[in-house]
Amino acid sequence: MSDRDPFEEIERAFDTLSEQFGVDLDTVPTDILDEGDAFVVHADLPGYDSEDIDVQLVEERKLTISADHSESTEATDGRYVQHERRRQSASRTVTLPEAVDEDGTSAAYEDGVLTVRLPKVSVEGDDGTDIPVN
Repeated sequence: MSDRDPFEEIERAFDTLSEQFGVDLDTVPTDILDEGDAFVVHADLPGYDSEDIDVQLVEERKLTISADHSESTEATDGRYVQHERRRQSASRTVTLPEAVDEDGTSAAYEDGVLTVRLPKVSVEGDDGTDIPVN
């Protein structure tokens, strides 16, 4: 019989996977779409509720998504008592290619996917500045 801890073996396998294939299991998978006038970020966050998710925009270009969920259950059956706890968290920061307008941002969470819409900063008349010649 082996004295190996099976959970330690699983942890070691995940570490090897992360090192060899660049898979970070604590990060949030994201897609960033450029729709011309806005960036749309889709982030996979299955198993969370909308109140577990925090979205922040820093310096008009850095979007940080973090999620933290914990729950506790307790069951009693005769002289046996069971108390289980579960906690999961994930986060991701992405740098957008252009500045966005923080006033027009919006976020929605549905079916485990967070969608954040970030309108680009409007630069009207960006044809340069006319300099009169005397």
